[in-house]
Amino acid sequence: MLLRPLRVRDGEMWRALRRSNAAWLSPWEATRPGAEAGEMGFAPMVRRLRAEARTGRTLPFALDYHGRFVGQLTVAGITWGSLCAANVGYWIDQSHAGRGIMPTAVALATDHCLIGMGLHRVEICIRPENHNSRRVVEKLGFREEGLRPRYLHIDGAWRDHLVYVLTAEDVPAGLMHRWRNLRGQAGLSP
Repeated sequence: MLLRPLRVRDGEMWRALRRSNAAWLSPWEATRPGAEAGEMGFAPMVRRLRAEARTGRTLPFALDYHGRFVGQLTVAGITWGSLCAANVGYWIDQSHAGRGIMPTAVALATDHCLIGMGLHRVEICIRPENHNSRRVVEKLGFREEGLRPRYLHIDGAWRDHLVYVLTAEDVPAGLMHRWRNLRGQAGLSP
């Protein structure tokens, strides 16, 4: 499993996965009020994300599994000053879900934020009904901090989200270290 920068040349595979996973992803996908679905193309999206990355506000990653693009993870809303925090969003191809790929990707991104960048807090906001995504953060030991009513516009309406959080103090040795230990205790390959 590899996290790498999202590239314009990922477009063909990204579009193919998004098409084949439309029913799997659409209940959880952010929408813009009044905007048509699929309004922005892949290349403009990557250019926008790269521009945000250059300002230090976003880190757009592709998930590669055995050399194949299988999903996306984005660290966004990077804030410095007295907050030093970011939020993480992600999606994965349904045929690759349940293999430990996404928890590994979230652990790597979280470690990059908390250890590599020196942030203090990482948040992941998830719709209460999204049991698969909630399972990812629960496996990793993110703590549920509360409910944000009507937090994001998802699938055509304002939806409630649960907030899951880790701080640097929660994982002094890193989240990947914790994840490897958990997988080793469960008899899974780290």
